[in-house]
Amino acid sequence: MRSGILGDFPHHAELRGQLRNRKRIVIKLGSSSLVHPETGRLNLTKLDVLAREVTDLCNSGKEVILVSSGAIAVGRAAMGLDICRTLQEKQACAAIGQVRLMAIYQKLFSEYGRTTAQVLMDKKTVTDPESRVHARNTFEELLSLGVIPIVNENDTVSTYDIEFGDNDRLSAVVVALVRADLLLLLSDIDGLYTDDPRANEHAAFIHEVEALNEELLQMAKGSTGSRFGTGGMTTKLLAADIATSAGADMIIASSEDFHILHRLVAGEDLGTLFRANPKEEFYLMDYLEKM
Repeated sequence: MRSGILGDFPHHAELRGQLRNRKRIVIKLGSSSLVHPETGRLNLTKLDVLAREVTDLCNSGKEVILVSSGAIAVGRAAMGLDICRTLQEKQACAAIGQVRLMAIYQKLFSEYGRTTAQVLMDKKTVTDPESRVHARNTFEELLSLGVIPIVNENDTVSTYDIEFGDNDRLSAVVVALVRADLLLLLSDIDGLYTDDPRANEHAAFIHEVEALNEELLQMAKGSTGSRFGTGGMTTKLLAADIATSAGADMIIASSEDFHILHRLVAGEDLGTLFRANPKEEFYLMDYLEKM
């Protein structure tokens, strides 16, 4: 598929190669990327690969922030619940699961010589001017110390009016907050298609998006295909709108094998690349008001 908006571009390989120069990277991981689909329990083999890959990116001079889902899924599995039916159950599972998830992250990353830090956020963290400054300063200090911040929505106390609702958009907000230059959204789908490839075998893969428009947003599907996740392609495109407008490139790629991380940063043609399209008038609060 080719047009002036999306498809293959003459300098695609050159643009991909430029990703090697990106310094500050935000990586978003969905719940379905972290757990065994049969049980909802953590896939420790995959998490070990993740810790090794992220640590090696840091060892190469990159600064990495993880935005990790999974707390509710982990808490639900620990309590033997198939689904959280009430807000209270969801918040209780988040409280139980977040501790377990961070303990695993801390253990795995420490084996590779890296320290992690937990950062829990909700909309108030960034809509309140003072909190926003403190949050940015905390990220900057952690990164300067070589620490890997692990971010999640504060599901334990968040309610409808202050929640982001999904970590796709939260990861883009983090990109804008810390002025990152690359966002990697790892998903159970390997990129953007002209239609849902699970329902339409003729759906065409889109390698690169130069600029988002209404046509692209209409292509998105709201379903995720996983009982462990909350986001769909719509939320990923909304994240792309925030991240690219803030001046970062973004890639949607498969989370099946976390070895993909170093390949993406090396510029391999994997996933869908959304090119940075910085807007002079970009103001994060304008986007938050729409969420």
